[in-house]
Amino acid sequence: MNTRDLSSHEPYVPGRGLEEVARELGVAAADLTKLSSNENPYGPSPRAVEAMEAAVGGVHRYPKASHTDLTASLADEWGLDPAQVWVSPGADGALDYLARATLAPGDGVLVPDPGFAYYAMSARYHNARVETYPVTKPDDFAQSADRVLDAYDGERLVYLTSPHNPSGSEIALDEVRTLAERVDPETLLVVDEAYGEYSAAESARTLVDEYDNVAVTRTFSKAYGLAGLRVGYGLVPESWADAYARVNTPFAANDLACRAANAALDDDDHLRRSIDGARRSRERLRDGLDVRTWPSGGNFVLAEVGDAAAVAEAAKREGVIVRDCGSFGLPGCIRVTAGTAEETAEGVAVLNRVTD
Repeated sequence: MNTRDLSSHEPYVPGRGLEEVARELGVAAADLTKLSSNENPYGPSPRAVEAMEAAVGGVHRYPKASHTDLTASLADEWGLDPAQVWVSPGADGALDYLARATLAPGDGVLVPDPGFAYYAMSARYHNARVETYPVTKPDDFAQSADRVLDAYDGERLVYLTSPHNPSGSEIALDEVRTLAERVDPETLLVVDEAYGEYSAAESARTLVDEYDNVAVTRTFSKAYGLAGLRVGYGLVPESWADAYARVNTPFAANDLACRAANAALDDDDHLRRSIDGARRSRERLRDGLDVRTWPSGGNFVLAEVGDAAAVAEAAKREGVIVRDCGSFGLPGCIRVTAGTAEETAEGVAVLNRVTD
């Protein structure tokens, strides 16, 4: 027996882990500076840690109550009915839920190129076809309704990323509104705001009230520092209220993740420290690197370094891990996460040295 034809499915390639690189180099993980995966260098909220410690003895129970509690908290946070909040295992889980609720075999999905690889992966898992629209370096990765509409041909799902990974560019709310009004009524716009907390722009959540073809996805992996717990969520139109129970994997978001996320929502001090620190380091990267960079609304900066693979390898040998963007179709660029002040200074010094 064989699997179905998976030849068009490209595996997701994450940035390499700290321990993995430490083993390769024969050094302690503590001696490395990881600026490759857009994680929160300030760690999780202390309240989140306390919530997990208090609950760990109860993990033999299914997370019905904690899931309900987190849903209610997020609904209150965003001013929505709880049925409009789809808690998921990471934001990629929310992408899968929306695909399950939307796609029939053969439907089209329009994704940015370059962009988050999982958009296309999720589409293909659901037997959809994938088309792309360009977000290009010559245009400084500008995003607009016209660029999307030039490539649009009635696809069932259209993904927008704001801030965009890996460039950091953003799409204005009015541009999303234009798309909502001009695409087919049966086309769902999914606005991925995984890095939304770091941006000064208004969330597309406001459009969820205005249109029944706009959904927003968010995550606790970035600004909230809970990447290892895999918890995210979608914000969906009111008319979608009963779809979640029909597409959700039973108890997909685990108990500790739900409790930690709920506690993190209440820790405004930790969130503000994480956001402010990332914004400061983001500007230090742009000001300090001796190469071209682009404005970013996320907790990272895209930098043009020539041979990205060689620069990333040389930086790694000096203890700094950055993301070679060849996998995004940008072989001349690296993506550098905004670390702590100390990590960012180290990253700037090493990168300037190896790109001379």
